[in-house]
Amino acid sequence: MNKKLYKLFFVIVIYIGLIYFMIYLDIWFRARSAYLEAEKYMSWYYEPLKKIEFFEKKFQKEKNELDKLFKKGKMTQDEYNLKLELLEFKKNKQIEESSLKYAYIWYKTVIDLFSPPESKWVKLAKQKIGPVKEMWRKELEAKGYKVEDYMLE
Repeated sequence: MNKKLYKLFFVIVIYIGLIYFMIYLDIWFRARSAYLEAEKYMSWYYEPLKKIEFFEKKFQKEKNELDKLFKKGKMTQDEYNLKLELLEFKKNKQIEESSLKYAYIWYKTVIDLFSPPESKWVKLAKQKIGPVKEMWRKELEAKGYKVEDYMLE
């Protein structure tokens, strides 16, 4: 009887360990994904043409879908024009948005949502979030906004 209890205990411990390992991997991959998203926005800050190109391609893809629907007769000319105008507006707003703001938000997401454990992605985000926050503050101040710390959280 004792051997059966030890085997059962051993199997339970293995399953619990496996579950914790799977949770750790999930958090690690989510932290990595969020960190890479922050890095994408930082690259757009340093190379704004990449950002414009990205949103132009996205716009073109959505416009092509809209064109297909219009050609199939699934919308009127007025609906098409309105939706096209909305797509254009959305694209322009996304291009205008601060890349630093989104980089900061994604770094903060890594730190707030995916730690513990203290993965390499969390450590990298902690290193970068301070300078990015200051860059974002300076960007806002250059635009004429009076910025307080609580506004950036």
